[in-house]
Order: sequence, then structure tokens, then C-alpha cells
Amino acid sequence: MKTLRILALTLVAALWMMPLATAATAEQIFERDGYAIGGTDPVAYFTLGEPTRGSSEHAHEWMGATWLFTNAEHRDMFAADPEAYAPQYGGWCAWAAARGYTATTIADAWSIVDGRLFLNFSHGIHRRWQANRDAYIEAADERWPDIF
Repeated sequence: MKTLRILALTLVAALWMMPLATAATAEQIFERDGYAIGGTDPVAYFTLGEPTRGSSEHAHEWMGATWLFTNAEHRDMFAADPEAYAPQYGGWCAWAAARGYTATTIADAWSIVDGRLFLNFSHGIHRRWQANRDAYIEAADERWPDIF
């Protein structure tokens, strides 16, 4: 009877953990205030050369997150090719990803490298990341799939 009880408890625990294991395999998007990358328009980094707050009037759902854009054109550009405009590592800090963990980001600590958008936790971390960015990108690309 004791063996049956242990087996039942193990089964219940395994079933309870299954959604957690499944959720961890999907790419995670950094959200702040209910919006991907805090509501900053990711396309604006490429077209305007600066972080720009998006509007809920121009929202788009992708990867389980709501992305905001400054105008319909940016929204449509993103919808047509989200991988081209979405920040790397789900919008989490590129320097932290290189070290094997996540950290939040701020909109104005950013870089575009080889057509890819990278965000960082702070201006200080951004400067540190810039000093050896190619090595950090290589490390983050390698570690990112195992972080979540």
C-alpha cells in the first residue's frame, strides 16, 4: 500500500511539473507593463535610429506577447518579418545572456550589429558589452537556448 501511495504522489508531481517543462522550451519574451520590451517599437531602432514608444493603436501579437509600434507601417513591417526586427534573446539583456542568465533591459541601451537588435540592462552594462561585443554575441548565441 505504501508503494502505491508513493507511486501516486510521484505521478501527481510529474503531471504538475509537465506544463512547466513545456513552457520552458518556448522562447521567452521580456515584457514590462504588459508589453514586449516595455512597449518600445522594435522597428524604430532600425528606421529611426532611436528607441521610440509604441502605441496600443498599432499593436501586434507575436510569440505570446503584445508588441507596440509607432505607426501602422512599422507594425506591418514587423508582422511580415518579426525575426528581422525583434531583439535578440527575446529582448532580455544580451550581456546577461552571454553569461548564461536573464536580466531586464532598458530601451536606450541598445545596438544593431549585423542587422540584429541587442538590448542591455543599463548604460554601464552596455559599455561593457560593447567592449567585447563579438565574443559576447557568440557566447549568448550559444547559451540562449538553454537559459529557460
